[in-house]
Amino acid sequence: MQNPSNRVFLDTVSLFTIVKDGELGDPERLSKFVRLLRPDITDTRALVLFEIKPDTEEARRQGREQAGHYLAALNAAVEPHKQLSGGTGFDGSLFLEFENGGALWQLSWRTPEPGVTLYRWSYRRKQPNASWKERAAQKEEQVPQEEVEKRGEVVEQALRAAYEGGKWPSGFQGQVYLPVDCH
Repeated sequence: MQNPSNRVFLDTVSLFTIVKDGELGDPERLSKFVRLLRPDITDTRALVLFEIKPDTEEARRQGREQAGHYLAALNAAVEPHKQLSGGTGFDGSLFLEFENGGALWQLSWRTPEPGVTLYRWSYRRKQPNASWKERAAQKEEQVPQEEVEKRGEVVEQALRAAYEGGKWPSGFQGQVYLPVDCH
């Protein structure tokens, strides 16, 4: 969304399609297995790639390895002047309020090393008659994993609806406050 003129492919698109539709080179140079791989975010105009993982050391290591594999495969198939690298500078956060103000979650992300973006969910406890800005200023707490699992699908649908104009989840009553401190 920050770069609407860029050609961005998300994790539903294979390396074969990225090379072909991104006009990077010859997708036939990719092996049959490698063709099916799907990096999380690939921008073929900025020539960068990101793997998105939860904010843990193990996930960071895994993201680094995956980004390295994807970049090696892509760069073996693309034109020399279209070599990709790990993206940087993808940091920010947004708030999601739902249950008529009963829940205020924050999604934060950072890119501590090229190609690896780490995310985490936090929340603010319910505070009667407080605005979302007042609640956002409260101390954040990590969302328990069982809450993420229980409500994660609704949260994802609401975020996609806000950003991509998709269908809002059934019964969703709340707001999505788009990026804060995003650069």
